[in-house]
Amino acid sequence: MTPTPTAAATAQEPVALGRGRLTADLVVAIARHGRAVRLGPDALADMAASRRIIDELAEDTRPHYGVSTGFGALARVQIPRERRQQLQRSLVRSHAAGTGAEVVLDVVRALMLLRLNTLATGRTGARPVVAETYVRLLDAGLTPVVHEYGSLGCSGDLSPLAHCALVLMGEGQVRDRDGILHEAPGALAEAGFAPVVLQEKEGLALINGTDGMLGMLLLALHDLRRLLRVADVAAAASVEAVLGTDAVFAADLQALRPHPGQAVSADNIRRILEPSGLVSRPASGEFTRVQDAYSLRCAPQVHGAARDTVDHAARVADVELRSAIDNPVVTLEGRVESNGNFHGAPLGYVLDFLAIAAADVASMSERRTDRLLDATRSHGLPPFLAGDPGVDSGLMIAQYTAAGIVSELKRLAVPASVDSIPSSAMQEDHVSMGWAAARKLRRSVDGLTRVLAIELLAASRALDFRTGDDPAAGAAVGAPSPVTAAVRALLRADIAGPGADTVVSADIARAVEYVRSGRVETAVEDAIGPLG
Repeated sequence: MTPTPTAAATAQEPVALGRGRLTADLVVAIARHGRAVRLGPDALADMAASRRIIDELAEDTRPHYGVSTGFGALARVQIPRERRQQLQRSLVRSHAAGTGAEVVLDVVRALMLLRLNTLATGRTGARPVVAETYVRLLDAGLTPVVHEYGSLGCSGDLSPLAHCALVLMGEGQVRDRDGILHEAPGALAEAGFAPVVLQEKEGLALINGTDGMLGMLLLALHDLRRLLRVADVAAAASVEAVLGTDAVFAADLQALRPHPGQAVSADNIRRILEPSGLVSRPASGEFTRVQDAYSLRCAPQVHGAARDTVDHAARVADVELRSAIDNPVVTLEGRVESNGNFHGAPLGYVLDFLAIAAADVASMSERRTDRLLDATRSHGLPPFLAGDPGVDSGLMIAQYTAAGIVSELKRLAVPASVDSIPSSAMQEDHVSMGWAAARKLRRSVDGLTRVLAIELLAASRALDFRTGDDPAAGAAVGAPSPVTAAVRALLRADIAGPGADTVVSADIARAVEYVRSGRVETAVEDAIGPLG
C-alpha cells in the first residue's frame, strides 16, 4: 500500500529515535501514515562514539571483519585502505540481487525505519550522516524499489536492505509519495540532498539485520488484532442469523478454561448478542436448541487461541524492536565482535505460527458462511440466501471464493522456518527463511480479511431475511442486536440486500474495504464501546 500522510500524522511531533523509543504503534504510524522521524541527541552522540572506534580499527594493521576484510566466505581476504570505499560500494551493489514483484511501500518504509532504528543505537559504527540520510528519505516519501525474492533471513534480510542502501548511495530506483517510479539520482537531487559515500563498515551496517521480517511482523500484528475483533463480530452475526444460542458464551463457562484470549473473544460475542431477540435462550416448558455446531459454539476457543498467538508474537517482536542487530557489532564496552544475532529464527517461528492461526480462524469463518447458505442447516433461511432460489443463486459462489481462499491459507500455513538451505559456500550453512515466512503471512492476512468480509456479507443478508415480513423466508419473532443491525446498515450503504442477483464480486470488494479500513469495527464500537 502507498503510505499517505494524514493530517493527524503530520501534525504530531516527529518520532525521536534512539535508546528504545520506537514502539510497534509508531512503526505503523511512520510506515503507513507518514509520521515524521528524527534522530535524538543521544542517538547522534552514541553513533559518533562508536564511529570513533571503527575509525581506530581502520588504522590497525590487523584484519577486522567488515572493516578491512571481505565478507561471508571471503572474510579471509584483507582489503587495503585505499580500496575500502570500493569494498562498501561493491558489497551493496552485489547484494542488491532481488527479483520478482515489488514489495509494497509500507513494508519497505518499515524496513528502512527499523534499520535506521538500529543505526541509532550506536552499535553498528555507522556515521550519523548515514542515519540522517535515511531520515530524509523517509520524510521525503522516497521509497526504494525492493523485490519480493532475495532474502534467506540470514544474515538478516541482506538483499532487501541492500536495495535500500543502493538508494542511499544514489543508485537504484525509488517511488515517490504518489507511487511514481523515479531513478534514484534524479529523485535525490530534486529532494535536495546528496548521496552518501560509504566508509568502512557502513555497507555492512546497512544490510545486516532482520528489519524486513520484523517490519512485516509488526504490520501483520496490527492488522490481525483488528481482524480478530472483526472475526468475533462475524461469529456473533452468524449465531444470530441461524437462531443459535448465546448461552455457551457465559463468563462462568469460559472461566473454566481461563485462556486470556478466549475470555476476551467470548466477552465480545456476549456483549454483541446480549440485546438480540433472535438468539435461542432456554425457557421453562419450551424446547430450545441447547447446542450449536462447533463453528458457532467454539468461536471463542479458536479466536481466543489466535489472540494468544498474536500476544506471544508481539512479545517476540518487542524484544526484536529493542535489539541492535548487526555483524560485527560495536559493544557497549567498545569491542567490535562478530556474533549470530542476525539469525531470523525467533521471528521466523512466530511468523509461521501466525499463519497457522490466520488459516484456522478463516477456516472456521468459511464453515459459518456455508451453514448460512445451506437450507438444511440454516433453520429456515432460503437456499444460498437467494431472492428467488432457482432463478437466483444468491451467495452460492461467494462461498466457493471463501473456500478457495481458505484452501490457499492452509497451504500458506506450512512453515517456512524449517526449510533451511545452505549458502555462501557453506559459511552460512543454516538460514531462517524468516523473510519467506513474513511474505506468506502477508498473504494470509489478506486472505483472512476477504473470508471474514464474505461471512459478514452472508450474515447481513441472512438478517435481512430474519427481519422481513414473509414467514416463509425465515422471518422470526424478535429484533436483531443493535450491534449487528449497525454492521448491516453499514454494508447496506452500497451493497444491496436480498433481491435479483447482482455481480457478487463488486459486493465482496466493498465488504473487504469495510473490514480493511476498520469501519466495521468502528460501527460496532459506536454501539457498545471498545471491543477487547
